[in-house]
Parts: sequence; C-alpha cells; structure tokens
Amino acid sequence: MTEELSRTSALASRHTALGSGLEDWNGMGTAWTYSTDPNEEHDAVRERAGMFDMSPLKKIFVRGKDAQAVLDHLTTRDLSKVPPGKSAYLCVLTEEGGIADDAIVSNNGGDEWMIVHGSGDTMALLAASAQNRDVWLDFTDDLHDVSVQGPAALEILNVHCDIDLAALGYFEHAPAILFGHPCRISRTGYSGERGYEVFADAAVITDIWDKLADAGVMPCSFTALDKVRIEAGLLFYGYDMTEEHTPWEVGLGFTVSTTKDNFRGKGALMAAKGRETISNVSLDIDHPDMVEGGEALLLDGEKIGVINSPCFSHRMGKSLALSHVRPGIAVGTILQLKSETLQTAATVVGSPVYDPQKKRTHQ
Repeated sequence: MTEELSRTSALASRHTALGSGLEDWNGMGTAWTYSTDPNEEHDAVRERAGMFDMSPLKKIFVRGKDAQAVLDHLTTRDLSKVPPGKSAYLCVLTEEGGIADDAIVSNNGGDEWMIVHGSGDTMALLAASAQNRDVWLDFTDDLHDVSVQGPAALEILNVHCDIDLAALGYFEHAPAILFGHPCRISRTGYSGERGYEVFADAAVITDIWDKLADAGVMPCSFTALDKVRIEAGLLFYGYDMTEEHTPWEVGLGFTVSTTKDNFRGKGALMAAKGRETISNVSLDIDHPDMVEGGEALLLDGEKIGVINSPCFSHRMGKSLALSHVRPGIAVGTILQLKSETLQTAATVVGSPVYDPQKKRTHQ
C-alpha cells in the first residue's frame, strides 16, 4: 500500500463502532455510511446539529514571508483582501484554465496561512508555485477537522468554548479552547446551515468528538453529507467540476479576482470567458427515489447534458441532482432524463433548492 493510501483518521474507531466500513476517499478511510439511517442524520443537520469527520480533506500550512505571494499565484482569489482571521473559498487552476481543485485558504496571521483541499492536484501545484520562494510547506494529517453543522451548532459549541462564537462572522476563524482542548474554529461548512469546523490535533480530537456526541450532536455519514450539499447546490470536485471545466462554466466565477496579478491559468481562463460549453444546474426529477448518476439529459431529442450528483431528499420529497447542461437552459425547462433502465422528466430549478437566499448560513 502506498503512503498516499495509508492516511488514517484518529476517529476511525468511532466510525467503525457506528457501523462504518471506512471506505476510501482522498486516501483516508471515510464514513460513507453508518448503521444509522442517513435520513435521520439529514434531519439532525437541518433541525438541530450533526457532525462530519472531514479529516480526509488535506491540510497544508504555508509559512514564511512569501506565503501570501505563493498562494496568490496558486489560487484565483486576491488574498490581499483576506486579513488575519478570515478565510476564502477559491479555485486552483491548471495552466489551461481548468479547475484542478477547489479549496479554502485561511490567513492565520504572522505569515502563516492554511489551505484545505480535496482530491485534486493542489499539493503538486502548490509545490511548483513555491519553488525558489521564501516559504515552508507543511502537510499535516495530525490536524483533524470535525464539521459541526446545524441550527443548534452555535448554542452547543458556545457553552463549551472559551470564545464567543456568536461574534465569529461567516468565513472567519479563531484559536479557541473547546472542551478544554486547544483548537481553531472556523465558521464554515458544506451543508447549507450555520456551522463550524473544529480543527484540532489527533491527540484531542477523539475526546472532542465524544463530548460533542454527549452534547447531542449526531455523527453523520458522507451519504447524509451528499444530501445536504446537493440541496444547498454545493459542488464536489471530481463530480460537479474537473480539469475539463472553467470556473465560469460551473458557477464559480465569483472566486476569480480578475484584476489580480498573474495567477496560474489566468490567461487561458480569461480567454475562455464567454466560450462556455456547459452550465451547472439543479434538477427536480420526476422519480420516487435517487437516480444512479450519469444519465443523459435530452431536449427535443438532442442530448444536452448529464447527471453528476444525485440524491433523494426525503425532507423536500424530491429526487434532486446537480447536472451539467448546455448553456442557456432556463429555469423551468423540462428535460428528458434517459438511461438503460429509466426514462422520466427532469425540471431545471433554481439553485440552491434548499434555502435559496442562503439566510441560514449567513445569519
């Protein structure tokens, strides 16, 4: 087994006790399912609080006087506008302007930044951007990430925290003591709810997890995560975006600081603007269950798209999906969904389907 595939979460024993088989994602055993019903986990996130072990995300500290310059070359956002205590969601591009990854970059102050990314090529591209610069890159699996999401997340965490998390704005973060353990808490998440990510070392993360569970936070699987993020219109790298797509095509143009000095892929990206070949949309499918994914989408008999990320939302009573379609397909358009085993209608709907004004995350 390669080193890449031997990443282990300190929470693995908690996941197996809950019925997880520790399926692989991003080189780490991940709780794709528990013995609990994912619909109940979904309910916990929407009604009170659920927690996900997001430690399979890769965490890299970038330190040194050139840290910001290196990250500015790597990513699409102007990081001079991200002061200490703030974070930004952004894209990492190939030289050709395609999306190599998406990530969150946090300014920790004192020439220290942290970038958290998924399964794309961020690490290799970061190393290339750092060549001959005064910077030190520190990839760490000791730092774990537990994401606590839901309307009661603030209330539950604040009782056991040494700082007032109510004062922490969206995409802000701060060092804290939680349940007596040092950590960094970030007001971020992947659920469409107000939530917080708790970054803490392996030596203390299990106790934090156990105390959160004792406080009524429900452990949730990646199956439930898929449900809440698809409802919220949130993209998953490798499914809803790849190197074949530009930020313009998948609705991530807001992450591009067009006036920033040169970053990797900028020339190609700017040249591609206005030449989009796909658009990312949400669909409401006329089907009583989750579809498989990969189904063709047709308009007037012509294939104009494909299903990427499907789920069934029992809360909304809808079979939903994130999909790529030909540009210019308006909300309300009824498409035909077709596979070897299913033919039905799919309606293009506004995204996000859940909380369209995004009031719950930003309140």
